Amino acid sequence: MAFSNSSSYTTGLMDGLERVEEVCLKFPPKVSSPGLAAMLWGKETNGNIMEFSGPRLHLQMVVTFVLTQAIHSMLKYLGLPMFISQILAGIILGPMVFKDHHSLITTSEDSIAVLGTVASFGYMFFLFLSGVKMDVSMTYKSGRKPVYIGFLTVVVPLIFCLMTDKVLHSEGDFFTNKRFFLAVTYSGTSFPVIHCLLSELKILNSELGRLGLSAALIGDIVSLVLMNISRWVKIGLEKGKDAVLFDSGLAIGFFLAVVFVLRPVMKWMVRRTPEGGRIKDVHLYSVILAFMMSPKATEIFRIFLLFGPFILGLAVPDGPPMGSALVEKLDPVISGLFLPLFATTCGMRIDLSYLRNFNAFAKDQAIATVVTLIVKFGVSLVLPLLFKMPTRDSLALAFIMITKGIVEMGNYSFLNDTQFISEDIFAFMTIIIILVASIVPILVKSLYDPSRKYVCYQKRSIMHSKLNEELRMIGCIHVPGNVNSIINMLNASCPTRESPIALDVLHLVKLSGRATPLFIAHQKHRKTLSNKSYSENVVLAFNQFERDNWEAVSVNVFTAVSPPNLMYEDICNLAMDQLTSFIILPFHRRWYIDGSTESEDQTIRSLNCDIQERAPCSVGILVEGRRHLKCSNSRDTLSPDNSSSYNIAVIFLGGKDDREALALAIRISQDKSVSLTVIHLKAAKSLGAILAETDRMLDDEMLKDINESVYVTYIEEQVNDGPETSTFLRSIVDDYQLIIVGRRYNREDPQTFGLQEWSEFQEIGIIGDLLSSTDFGGNYSVLIVQQQQQRTV
Repeated sequence: MAFSNSSSYTTGLMDGLERVEEVCLKFPPKVSSPGLAAMLWGKETNGNIMEFSGPRLHLQMVVTFVLTQAIHSMLKYLGLPMFISQILAGIILGPMVFKDHHSLITTSEDSIAVLGTVASFGYMFFLFLSGVKMDVSMTYKSGRKPVYIGFLTVVVPLIFCLMTDKVLHSEGDFFTNKRFFLAVTYSGTSFPVIHCLLSELKILNSELGRLGLSAALIGDIVSLVLMNISRWVKIGLEKGKDAVLFDSGLAIGFFLAVVFVLRPVMKWMVRRTPEGGRIKDVHLYSVILAFMMSPKATEIFRIFLLFGPFILGLAVPDGPPMGSALVEKLDPVISGLFLPLFATTCGMRIDLSYLRNFNAFAKDQAIATVVTLIVKFGVSLVLPLLFKMPTRDSLALAFIMITKGIVEMGNYSFLNDTQFISEDIFAFMTIIIILVASIVPILVKSLYDPSRKYVCYQKRSIMHSKLNEELRMIGCIHVPGNVNSIINMLNASCPTRESPIALDVLHLVKLSGRATPLFIAHQKHRKTLSNKSYSENVVLAFNQFERDNWEAVSVNVFTAVSPPNLMYEDICNLAMDQLTSFIILPFHRRWYIDGSTESEDQTIRSLNCDIQERAPCSVGILVEGRRHLKCSNSRDTLSPDNSSSYNIAVIFLGGKDDREALALAIRISQDKSVSLTVIHLKAAKSLGAILAETDRMLDDEMLKDINESVYVTYIEEQVNDGPETSTFLRSIVDDYQLIIVGRRYNREDPQTFGLQEWSEFQEIGIIGDLLSSTDFGGNYSVLIVQQQQQRTV
């Protein structure tokens, strides 16, 4: 598959290896056809439509994607990634099935050149974006464990590979006969491939995922350095010291120009962008223009063609505003169109018939490849075990570190096109890549389940917390408006020195323009993994809240920068580490004062559902009303004789979620400035027998304590069905500023009969959905509580 339509070209690999090709071109070139109808029924007789490069390329792309999706629709049930389907589609469309020019894809040499050029352009864009997403500073901030794993999983397999080569073929030099360079490609680690694997398995945010990413980053950098060293040593052995000094000087000059010229310029562009604003289009397009020029720069500076876009991507400041803008603009079309096309064209190169004529050198390389893979797996397994990691996690990490994918396939395709490796070696390496890429995701998924650590055998709920003990809570923040919502609710709970609250605030930020998730602890004398101020206003607001409630509230603020579909990992991990009893989540919908919808985010809703399913403690979803809770921060000076500042109601039907809601309300009512009303909705005509006997006994016990309390107003109301419940609640809700209800998921009692089909959001339950609807006015806040779910592995 040709990557250029020129008569000759230089790859920049090794010593500027050239391959001269003679291509017959017709002028003027046929690009756009007059149209299928004109060619079939009109006067146009100038050939058929497949002679025009434009419609031919479109048809090739359509056939490629249709075949890929058809294959993946079957293979996805086996747990195989899309990459395998793309390669198999290429094999079907390649020379293994269609010989000569019978294939739609390989109709002519010009057809191959155009398709290959478009696909290769996409691959270079992919390498550029991979560099943009990488944060090189993580190499010295990630700790010893990933450094050891990343470095040794490249160097030790490389040594064993060279030893195997020496045993099999004692003649010749490692560098002059390409063995060292090939050994580096066998033992190397690819950060983009491992990142794609972890993203597909949805473990990017997990402890294992973070370790794998950090180790992959170290391994990728070590691999790049070793490739350049092997090239320079080969040049020195063949051409002398002056040649290697010249070539290495050019490569170092390119690197210095990128680091000390281009990167400062891009940082200047970032500084010119207002905080939270979008970067100027002229700055963005200038970076893209620099990328377009990078292949020519690699030829001038005599470095490997693929290194230029990647190194330039590393120079781009990751994250917002520049890195995220580049990724948001380019990644959809590159990952969705050009990169799958490139993977398919790589598959078209595969012809296993060359394995019939395996020469001695190819056999030696095949053995060395297998030995390297086994040693790399062993090193990746032993090192985590030495760091006291569990065996299953160590096995999963070992498989992650040996995974292969689009980067390895692309590298060997380029080496094959430049005749650096023979067709038989290329065929064998593609078999290894396909096998490893197929098996690794299945094995990692079976070995590692991050949710199993959330299975709690301890009771972590408000009911099981003592009134005079510190209540540990997590408050989640997505947008600035959530800050006031959390603070207002906590102010309404009136924390005191006798009943304090330990609040961990977690600011959740969407991961954009970078590959590595971040978890930042905004605490004094604590080293963080990022010097970026993602949450400055959040920190200031909650520090002020802590000062206003001195000795009654202690606040720690954290920031999690991660993909939205994996944010539940950060929340659940923090809850496990901090022994949290209650998590407060903001509702995904917010309203204006007139009742119209201000914002609605379905990703937040999905996150809330994930937390309710996986959380190791109790969870509450806060639906903010159109009238904010008013409060005074000087509550410690209030005397028992003062009138109530807050009117809070608990809607009680029965069950564990309602008991958890009541427990929270009882804890709040310990402060004399809170007026608590418990509204017990009972089913008329003795229909309440639907509750289990155990639940009824626990309910009666809690309600008995409520009846005996002189500080709590108890109201008992009998209703026949859901409409009566709705009518009664509508008549009393405006008397309260905060209403606490239980979620009661998948439970429909006589009190709620007929309301289920009108419920819009299952995550807040029937009563919570009813109270949050616009029909009720919404001049109050609603807290929907779910007690800790006891799950088993």
